[in-house]
Amino acid sequence: MRSQVFSIILLSFLVLACNRNERHPVPYYQFDVVINLNLPSYNDLLGVGGWAYIQGAGSRGVVVYRLNSNQFVAFDRHSPADPEGTCPSPLITNEDNFLQLVDPCSDATFSLLDGSPWSDSSYKEWGLRSYMTYFDGGTSLRVYNP
Repeated sequence: MRSQVFSIILLSFLVLACNRNERHPVPYYQFDVVINLNLPSYNDLLGVGGWAYIQGAGSRGVVVYRLNSNQFVAFDRHSPADPEGTCPSPLITNEDNFLQLVDPCSDATFSLLDGSPWSDSSYKEWGLRSYMTYFDGGTSLRVYNP
């Protein structure tokens, strides 16, 4: 009986999570990219707290941030505040606070740590579309959306 209740709860959670993902204002794109952290364009990812852009992945490119020695997060640079993608520029890092991504057209801001809308932002409905990462412990980082 207990396992049936757990299964029902788990299934309900997965259905709700899938529906929320389908309603996200940033379009869904399937991709799989492996980057070499030794390349100059990804050199900043060698240290904790470093970030880099990956072009040609996701809707408007991806930003990757290194949380600690073994963990990375990746977010689409398409702002949820601009679902149609009419702003000519994707999200950019804030020059005064690199842990914040800014939509240059709406001034909506988002956390680079977890993708959530920044508390000071006028836009608070959706966080950033996040992507999966896998670090091999060496020099390869896989960023993907199944």
